[in-house]
Amino acid sequence: MAEAVAAVMEEGGTLVVEAGTGTGKTYAYLVPALLSGMRVIISTGTRHLQDQLFQRDLPVVRQALDLPVRVALLKGRGNYLCRYRLHAVQESGWLASREQVAELKRIHSWARRTRGGDIAEVSNVPEASPLWPRVTSTVDNCLGQECPQLSDCFLAKARREALAADVLVINHHLFCADMAMKETGFAELLPGAEAIILDEAHQLPEIASQFFGKSLSNRQLLELARDTVVEQAREAADFSDLRQCAQQLDPATAALREALGLADRRAPWREVADQPMVRAALDEMNAVLARLRLALKEAAQRGKGLENCHRRAEDLAQRLTALTGAESRPDNVRWFETRGRAFTLSLTPLDIAPAFRGRMANQPGAWIFTSATLAVGQGFDHFTARLGVSDHAALRLDSPFDFARNTVLYQPPGLPDPGSPRYTAALVEAILPVLAASRGRAFLLFTSYRALHEAAALLAGRLDYPLLVQGERSKATLLREFRDLGNAVLLGTASFWEGVDVRGEALSCVIIDRLPFAAPGDPVMQARIESLRQQGQDPFMSYQLPQAVIALKQGAGRLIRDVSDRGVLVLGDPRVSSKFYGRVFLDSLPPMPRTRDFDAVRAFFERESGADHLSQA
Repeated sequence: MAEAVAAVMEEGGTLVVEAGTGTGKTYAYLVPALLSGMRVIISTGTRHLQDQLFQRDLPVVRQALDLPVRVALLKGRGNYLCRYRLHAVQESGWLASREQVAELKRIHSWARRTRGGDIAEVSNVPEASPLWPRVTSTVDNCLGQECPQLSDCFLAKARREALAADVLVINHHLFCADMAMKETGFAELLPGAEAIILDEAHQLPEIASQFFGKSLSNRQLLELARDTVVEQAREAADFSDLRQCAQQLDPATAALREALGLADRRAPWREVADQPMVRAALDEMNAVLARLRLALKEAAQRGKGLENCHRRAEDLAQRLTALTGAESRPDNVRWFETRGRAFTLSLTPLDIAPAFRGRMANQPGAWIFTSATLAVGQGFDHFTARLGVSDHAALRLDSPFDFARNTVLYQPPGLPDPGSPRYTAALVEAILPVLAASRGRAFLLFTSYRALHEAAALLAGRLDYPLLVQGERSKATLLREFRDLGNAVLLGTASFWEGVDVRGEALSCVIIDRLPFAAPGDPVMQARIESLRQQGQDPFMSYQLPQAVIALKQGAGRLIRDVSDRGVLVLGDPRVSSKFYGRVFLDSLPPMPRTRDFDAVRAFFERESGADHLSQA
């Protein structure tokens, strides 16, 4: 893989690489990247993986090669403290609770000593604290060159370091945000580069779809109202009408949320667009925004903060019209999501390939896409078609781990169809003996929260091992407990299917409840299916099946993370054997011995237990 990466970096062009778990793909691209002498951007899937790459992998390779390469880490602006907004919160004096008062003191204390301003440094303020959005900036509320704190801006400092770096480490959200800005003609966020390496590349199509679309949330509207009140007090204390206009956004936003229905929901906009309550709430929202825009236009000359609020109000009003107005286009889908007291209105393009292909054409040089899960069967057609990647070299490298000796794939017999209301209960009964044989040490991965909660209720009190359930604590806390306990059973959904690395005996069994087909009721999925039908394609074979195969490979990849790991993968879904497409899933998994006989599973774990006793003796 390192030779293939070095070749494309030297000659230019595009390389697509699937490198199975244990290949060492990070080192395989870091070594040629550092040796090339080029300016290289490396993008990965999450901030956690970004930190791991920058703080652990990159220093090891740089030290081994003994090269004076300048490296930098750059995250999205929401990860950096904004001194201007911190000062504004302190001046306003308005906080919702004593806990927030205490958190603000901790943030202020940290702000005086931090060098980089990365909020990940703050361990004593929760990630979900309502204070973080108030003391960080967004594209909407940043004052940019007009900010009085610009000389001390942590984001500006990080961007300067990024511009000077030979190797820059970012994440896909930032990469796609930069692409979207280039599409609009605005200044880009990232420096130019001679080579771009995209790790965890299987995530790119979905992330890029978000950034090439539009969205509007109740949080953005409420932040505008709150910031307007803060800036009015600072820059136009005599303009009380402005405060009143801003405060009207709160009830208007709540009314729109109520009109969209009390239940949590994700659906096409057309399903609610003509409902009288929704139309009335939108009319009121437009009227409130119009009054606020007029007042802000008058106040904008009073200061940079109010000028920024005026620009934001104009932008949000335009977005609201685009997302809820009469005009719609066949190449995108408009949809909404409600969750708790929150809502988001969205427009998502159905095909990002032309935009992505154009961005690659404008950035000549080397492009490397890599992941442990890019291929369906032996080919990359599904992945490359979604991004518009045409002329490329391809390389597929199997994991070097000995799956034939160290794993078993178990398909419990006699389970009902996954659509049956009694399916989850039947699955739980089938896996109880497996969990006893594995002595806990298991992940149960579900395709829905409903199934997860049903299984959690059915397992409660029936296991001799600790039961950890997603949602009861943060993901990081659950994983730490799972590793420390050594015999726990963890129930998780989507966020535990990938990016989770538990090595050793603590994870010896992964149970997957259903084949991970995307929810058919998802509005974006529905629109893509209809679009593919209109193009004469089979949506199931060309889109739904490949997506599910890649997701299953990710979930199954949690089991074996090191050369000495051993374990059992349980696939509950009987469609793997009964449906014609089951073979596609099985052929995409590592070469595991397969069985429908529980005795083989018990014997596997007994052999492991015997080896443990032997090594202890």
